[in-house]
Amino acid sequence: MIDKLDLNTKARELREVFGEDANSPVDIFALANQIEGLSIVYYPLGDRISGMCVRDDSVKLIAVNSTMSYGRQRFSLAHEFYHLYFGDLSGFHVCAKKFDPKSEAEKMADQFASYFIAPYKSLRAMVKKICKNGTLSLSDVIALEQYFGMSHQAMLWRLILEGYLNRNDWDDYAAGVVLAARSLGYDDKLYRPTEASLQKRTYGYYLKQVEELRQKDLVSAGKLDELLLDAFREDIVFGDDSETGGEAFD
Repeated sequence: MIDKLDLNTKARELREVFGEDANSPVDIFALANQIEGLSIVYYPLGDRISGMCVRDDSVKLIAVNSTMSYGRQRFSLAHEFYHLYFGDLSGFHVCAKKFDPKSEAEKMADQFASYFIAPYKSLRAMVKKICKNGTLSLSDVIALEQYFGMSHQAMLWRLILEGYLNRNDWDDYAAGVVLAARSLGYDDKLYRPTEASLQKRTYGYYLKQVEELRQKDLVSAGKLDELLLDAFREDIVFGDDSETGGEAFD
């Protein structure tokens, strides 16, 4: 049986490890870059896989499906945080896109991710603030997911679990979301995948290791380029066209 209180506590404690408070929205991608020894890969993983986590004595790696929406990528990264910090001591975890059905461990990781992105008390406070007539409308749900930066599906799933919505109403809240968000004045970034040219990228520890090899002059320039290309970082090897006009700093 899933212990929601324990998972909420774990999510709050991990926020504290990152120096975040217990309630505010978080930039989870920036937090991931703080994790020592972690390499992060964004890659098209197909229609069924949202992400994966590799963790053993020598490797810490999280992969996120970059063809899924920005909001879902945020949720997937939080899901992988659970495997990284609280799952098996070592292993290889491939995580499905669908919320149901899943193993107990995957359900726990989903619940943890939901609490990490939208803490229990904070979500309750925002529902009370936004919902004026006792029933959440589609615009209310969109306001909540925009505030916390959570995918629409993940927000619906959470609101149903918390009793704010009925499972039978899922279809009524699942259609016309992007247009409704735009009409309400929100940016639609939350619902779009990563730009195609950026869907294959590696960040974090791997690049730091390559840079250390360069600084210590331990491998040839050709080998450095090969290592960077293996990490889909052509922008570092060949330069970024956007930089040809020089860099500007405010």
